[in-house]
Amino acid sequence: MADGATAQIGVTGLAVMGRNLARNLARNGFTVALHNRSPERTRSLVAEHGDEGTFVPTESLADFVAALERPRAVIIMVKAGGPTDAVIDELVPLLEAGDIIIDCGNAHFADTRRREEALRAKGLHFVGTGVSGGEEGALWGPSIMPGGSAESYRKLGPIFEKIAAQVDGEPCCRHVGPDGAGHFVKMVHNGIEYADMQLIAEAYDLLRAGLGATPSELAEIFREWNTGELESFLIEITADVLAHTDAASGEAFVDIVQDRAEQKGTGRWTVQIALDLGIPITGIAEATFARSLSGHVGQREAAVRAFPDSGEKWQVNDRETFIEDVRRALLASKIVAYAQGFDQIRAGSAEYDWNIDLGGTATIWRGGCIIRARFLDRIKQAYDEQPELPTLLVAPWFADTVRDGVPSWRRVVAEAARAGVPAPAFASSLAYFDALRAERLPAALIQGLRDNFGAHTYRRTDRDGSFHTLWATPDRAEVEA
Repeated sequence: MADGATAQIGVTGLAVMGRNLARNLARNGFTVALHNRSPERTRSLVAEHGDEGTFVPTESLADFVAALERPRAVIIMVKAGGPTDAVIDELVPLLEAGDIIIDCGNAHFADTRRREEALRAKGLHFVGTGVSGGEEGALWGPSIMPGGSAESYRKLGPIFEKIAAQVDGEPCCRHVGPDGAGHFVKMVHNGIEYADMQLIAEAYDLLRAGLGATPSELAEIFREWNTGELESFLIEITADVLAHTDAASGEAFVDIVQDRAEQKGTGRWTVQIALDLGIPITGIAEATFARSLSGHVGQREAAVRAFPDSGEKWQVNDRETFIEDVRRALLASKIVAYAQGFDQIRAGSAEYDWNIDLGGTATIWRGGCIIRARFLDRIKQAYDEQPELPTLLVAPWFADTVRDGVPSWRRVVAEAARAGVPAPAFASSLAYFDALRAERLPAALIQGLRDNFGAHTYRRTDRDGSFHTLWATPDRAEVEA
């Protein structure tokens, strides 16, 4: 610690994420001003980690702001919503034109857009920044997704790029786009994360049902999968969780944990915004609803009593073939989840005029973040080669991989349905794939039904224009609408 030092950046809000981010900054050579509403946290950080770099501890927001060099850069790490607004309201009177407020929490991008507009009117920069990687990522190198103005990134870029995860010499950080673009991309990242985890959980459940294997035996399967195209952080830690034994009971850890998955809201936001944008993210939606269903314990208990045995006995005749089928189905379903997520980012970028680089987004996610995976390099390559790619599913490697996996995918979903093992994300992803590749969908009938009961009109395949059939008349004549 150096008393009276001029800090290059400040962190207010020193719970675990803020504390680790401050340590990361200091360890990378930046002088960091510290503030927390409870000064004890500031003191404990300095006492325990003061030798990691240069910290400037403060006990009031006024002293905190005074410790920062201009243009001041202040990172807020507090609870999203009202608490974030409250801190901003306290900070604004202490700041001057050109200063930068950075929100590194999981804020809703619409709140970020509102805050950015309001602070821009006061001459201040507001940078909504997605940070992924959890506690360890914040400390050792997260994936960082900053929004805000290009001018603010000129100061923040060298700082964030230095503390971010590095892959092949490139930082997992880049300027995503203006106002709420950073938090929007982080929201979609979390939606993909929901789908990825649900698909992995379904793969585990299918393997356990089909093989009758123990969690530790299944851990070895996931370890093997992590050496191939499925290599990713989530597959890696799946093996760790499945191999873990509960010390108190001696049972497999996964068997003593309640089967009720919680959520903090970002998956739900992703689905809600996709509906607003008209983008089908069916895999992400099913994953979000699966978490909700897991928490409806009373309904589940009633259903168990009402339908105790509604599936056939699952018989696997060829163990290795079955494992490979599940692996291929998992990979194909994961590709659908990522494709849908990138579709949503493209739509959001167009809606809000953000001009987001989809290949660049894949670069940000290659390291540090929860959904880091081997095939993100392939996603970057696909969008670099064809920026207007209609869907990731038709890029050569992804198309070949999905095509190769379709027979396995169908077998797995069909066998799960016969055995009564729920696989909503697998099944939904396959249905999306089939709908996307269908030459003609039954939506024609839906259009006819809408016109019949509500005169909503329809379009024909053989000529331009909108039409309405007079369904209530004897001759059911057609008129132009």
